[in-house]
Amino acid sequence: MEKFAVIDVGSNSVRLMVVADGKVLYKTLDTTQLGEGLAARPLLQKGAMERTAKAIARFFYQAKSEGADKVFAFATAAVRSAENRAEFLALVKTLCGVELEVVSGETEAELGILGALGEEDGGIVDIGGASTEFIVRRGGKTVYEKSVDIGVVRLKDLCGRDLSALKEAARKAIEKYGEVPREKQVYAIGGTATTLAALALDLTEYDGKKVSGYRLTRARVTELRERIAGTSVEELAARPCVPRKRAEVLLGGAVLLSELMQAFDLPAVTVSDSDNLEGYAKKKGLL
Repeated sequence: MEKFAVIDVGSNSVRLMVVADGKVLYKTLDTTQLGEGLAARPLLQKGAMERTAKAIARFFYQAKSEGADKVFAFATAAVRSAENRAEFLALVKTLCGVELEVVSGETEAELGILGALGEEDGGIVDIGGASTEFIVRRGGKTVYEKSVDIGVVRLKDLCGRDLSALKEAARKAIEKYGEVPREKQVYAIGGTATTLAALALDLTEYDGKKVSGYRLTRARVTELRERIAGTSVEELAARPCVPRKRAEVLLGGAVLLSELMQAFDLPAVTVSDSDNLEGYAKKKGLL
């Protein structure tokens, strides 16, 4: 049995996916918030680098102990935008020998749509920790793609949980997308979308199969945003499917998704648990 692992080093979480014989065995994550502080200065903080590098090393050795023949790892917005990224890459290599592939914003968008839609047409919105991607494919060809440096960790750093400030920051960032083609079928991937779907479904335990395919209407996203705004981080973290670190940034994510749907005139988005992890694996021929 051929077994591989893929590690996604995001701006909010480090995720591990283990694949055997072309099938996903499991996915897990550790929320390390590598991108904290980037909104003020394009430098990765020492503490964030250390805890993230340790999470990568832990996942690497976990995968190898479970028989993974090879472990692939890629990093997104936090690493690509940091002036001291070489320091972080060297730290990871020292701890576990992993050489991180740093992907561009455009590649990140392409991995996201490949993971969620395969070769099918449609649109993808991917709210991350330090960037948000929007991509549209029609007739098998990409007709629009753009990555903007806004995400849940940046929003937390800039605005905390100030609802008015979050809305203003989100709207300002969304202007950078310019003219976005209207698309009927748009999927939402990433931790914001999956967590909002889990809350909407009132899940007591996260289940990717139940979350995938869930239709989040604009009205429902607005309702969840207002509910989250009126709930403390502690109360939110006490809810099933909302880890503490996700609770800290979820309001910003809900605001950003709500504002994106308003700006792009999206009546609803369909949530997908499959995302750039699966997309990277497909690109490597693992799935």
